[in-house]
Amino acid sequence: MKSGLLPMMMPQRFARSLPAALAVAADPAAHKLMQIGDAGGAARPYAIAEGIAIIGVQGALIDKLGWWGSSWVTGYDALRWQLACAHEDADVRGIVLDVDSYGGMVAGCFDLSDFALAAKQASGKPVAAILSEEAYSAGYAVASTADSIAVPRTGGCGSIGVVTMHVDMSGWLEKVGDKITLLKAGAHKTDGNPYEALPDDVRARIETELEDLRQLFAATVVRNRAGAPKPPSLDQVLATEARTYSGPAQLAEALTLGLADAILSPADAFAAFAAHVNAA
Repeated sequence: MKSGLLPMMMPQRFARSLPAALAVAADPAAHKLMQIGDAGGAARPYAIAEGIAIIGVQGALIDKLGWWGSSWVTGYDALRWQLACAHEDADVRGIVLDVDSYGGMVAGCFDLSDFALAAKQASGKPVAAILSEEAYSAGYAVASTADSIAVPRTGGCGSIGVVTMHVDMSGWLEKVGDKITLLKAGAHKTDGNPYEALPDDVRARIETELEDLRQLFAATVVRNRAGAPKPPSLDQVLATEARTYSGPAQLAEALTLGLADAILSPADAFAAFAAHVNAA
């Protein structure tokens, strides 16, 4: 069974265009899904505006996609490649993560987080996460690797937790008169299968794994946000119990906890970051 950093009952916005301030660098004719490695020469796997590379973290986040440029799904493999290119690009003075994601897979998420943090420290280039509109769960894990997180007043962040699901189809199969027999070698080979009720010991083991991953997630956020103006503590992050923060009042609370740094529209957040990057 796969665990996923997917918040429950969150609005799923699959196709959101870049905010106007960020879109100035985007070439509509070239805005299409491309394979990793397609960019080369003068072409880059990101738009550039005012010396800032703009990298989209959009929709569902998965380990291996092999493509980049989608507004409804993003691969950790593509983000790793885009970040590596941007940090090595002499024309790039800063990086914006344009985040609008409700979450994604555990697999690959924390390795990407480690890479993003190490690449930022090695290049010394500032990185800003600008939410347009939300960064939940795995989306927040990626956003937390930036030096700053700006969220719009109608946006949201958080959901620092882990969820998976088990479907028990045994009652339905009995009702329709079907019986599935699983033949296995190894007592745990079919643990969590959907054709029988979930045994208590298997459930307990899965829940233990989920809690282990939540602890890893929380510790990763605390490490990533250590340089923030108001860094959150491990106890504070765990105490959120994977809560989401949305709307003006709750986002003010998120700022108090150190989960975000400013409530700004994407346009205003980009303008402030550009001014900072180009001040020298």
